[in-house]
Amino acid sequence: MTASGICYLVGAGPGDPGLVTLRAKECIEAADVLVYDALSSPELLRWTKPGCEKIYVGKRAKDHALPQDKINELIVEKSQQGKSVVRLKGGDPMIFGRGGEEAAELAAAGVPFEIVPGISSAIGGPSYAGIPVTHRDHNTQLTIFTGHEDPTKGFTSVDYAQLAKTPGTKVFLMGVSRLREIANAFIEHGAEADTPIALTRWATTGSQWTIEGTLTTIADIAESVDFSSPAVAVIGNVVKERSKINWFETRPLFGKKIVVTRTREQAGELSKNLRNLGADVIELPTIRIEPPEDKLGFAEMVTHAHEYDWLVFTSPNGVEKFFEAFFATYGDARSLGNPRIAAIGAGTAAKIQEYRFTVDLIPKRFVAEGLIEAFENESVENLTMLWVKAEETRDIIGKGLEKLGAIVDECIAYRTVAETEDLTGARAKLVEQGADMITFTSSSTVDHFFNLGLDWPDDCVAASIGPVTGKNLRSKGMPPAVEATQHDIPGLTQAIVDYFKA
Repeated sequence: MTASGICYLVGAGPGDPGLVTLRAKECIEAADVLVYDALSSPELLRWTKPGCEKIYVGKRAKDHALPQDKINELIVEKSQQGKSVVRLKGGDPMIFGRGGEEAAELAAAGVPFEIVPGISSAIGGPSYAGIPVTHRDHNTQLTIFTGHEDPTKGFTSVDYAQLAKTPGTKVFLMGVSRLREIANAFIEHGAEADTPIALTRWATTGSQWTIEGTLTTIADIAESVDFSSPAVAVIGNVVKERSKINWFETRPLFGKKIVVTRTREQAGELSKNLRNLGADVIELPTIRIEPPEDKLGFAEMVTHAHEYDWLVFTSPNGVEKFFEAFFATYGDARSLGNPRIAAIGAGTAAKIQEYRFTVDLIPKRFVAEGLIEAFENESVENLTMLWVKAEETRDIIGKGLEKLGAIVDECIAYRTVAETEDLTGARAKLVEQGADMITFTSSSTVDHFFNLGLDWPDDCVAASIGPVTGKNLRSKGMPPAVEATQHDIPGLTQAIVDYFKA
């Protein structure tokens, strides 16, 4: 929070979270208040700090959550309360985003503000559809206009007579509902009837959909496939380049809607992997991580970790919670002493290595049974072990190590509880739109997903990270169509690709 308050008018880009600028991310992370619209990627809400007030003011055609004048009043009022306010707008705030009006209101009220440009869908959308808006073989000029105005209403600020004569590429936004009128206006004012045109819906996301035609045919094509907004349209010969450079819509998971049920904090890696392969990802966290019931007991065990022969970690969450507590007590990593370290899985090992500690033992099978098998090749009789675990973890490791003669203390680092918030409306999206696959990365994600009481979507399959999670799915009557043989996120990602390829 600043003494006088400030408002950032931030472009959220066209939809792909990877296209958001670093400055935009910084602003979102520091915001006391986030005022966002319908075209902002809902994943950006995960970047906000605890306690950030999130206010939805989205606008769609005739459906306004909050009128523009009220939005202006809101961002002025919140800023004048001494808060850091982010007004998050799809695309670029100054390209048909009314950012200029909002900036003027802030200036008139004496509120400090900053404009953070974003990638406009007018540029980013065609790029993801394989259409360069400029190309030396086709054009040296680009014109961007709004299709929001009806060219048949008798008066318009868009000069279609001039547009039809203007050389080069024409791009328009917000014109799907008036597509026929716009195309006819171009033809009536002298544009060639066979001029190529392409429309891309939900550009840069896994829901992207592109249709092509000419000024004469495009309206009929759009109506025949029930094509709807939001979409960006490109008029001109550059559309012909799409047949050669259509890169995004050819990715292996393109067109597949996949649900990620991991915690909000952990969803990023799997979501990123799937998105990079073209999937439309719905992040629907079913669990969240809470501190253990006995916080003092956990802290005491971490304090005495240097007294053990082995530290055993079974999850990245346990690693993170352990070292957070360790460095809250000790300022020197050498205070950990010389215990050997064991980890289940590459993900857990990678998290340990982030703290610059070497992992001495990783089982070939990334499950509890695999860890016991690995320890059978070690001499552990009468050695002390600190097992860093979740409250509800299976007792296979403890019993297995004790059977080998080890002396095991359980260090409960965290609890897994049901996620009660649905900030992005993911549950409603799943119910309304369905999905091709729902992924599960732990047995607890299975339990808590089914506890939500949501109907399983038609023609949707389950994917499991490993046999324990798969067994729980089967107990719910939902045998997984995909079960990773390598029980980590890369392994699950590859298994999903292989399934859809087959």
